[in-house]
Amino acid sequence: MSIDATTSKDRSVTFFTLFTTTGTLVCCALPIMLVTLGMGATVAAMTSTFPFLITLSLHKGWVFAFSGLMLLVSGWLMYRPGRACPTDEELARACSSAHKWNQRIYWTSVLIWSIGFFAAFLALPLRIWLDV
Repeated sequence: MSIDATTSKDRSVTFFTLFTTTGTLVCCALPIMLVTLGMGATVAAMTSTFPFLITLSLHKGWVFAFSGLMLLVSGWLMYRPGRACPTDEELARACSSAHKWNQRIYWTSVLIWSIGFFAAFLALPLRIWLDV
């Protein structure tokens, strides 16, 4: 497989991972945070405008599992053993730049997924446990 095809595949997986992790934030974390801040009417307006959010929320376990799997695949593609850039100076520069952007997007996706996971699965149990 050529370097261009590998870089393109890595980039595609990384952007797809960003898309799926952003979905976890929109479906689960954002509504919970808005309700916590007293903006329940905003959440009601969002769900009436975008009814698919209710479906995503009902299946949030699957949504988070799939996006977590995508994070694992993307991380493996970026940090797998034997990954190297070409020796040609121009191609090496392009490969290095693409790898830096993939890392930035990947870690942004990890942060988004973590915020969504905390809000969807941990925030309410912690609040109940702390009796706040």
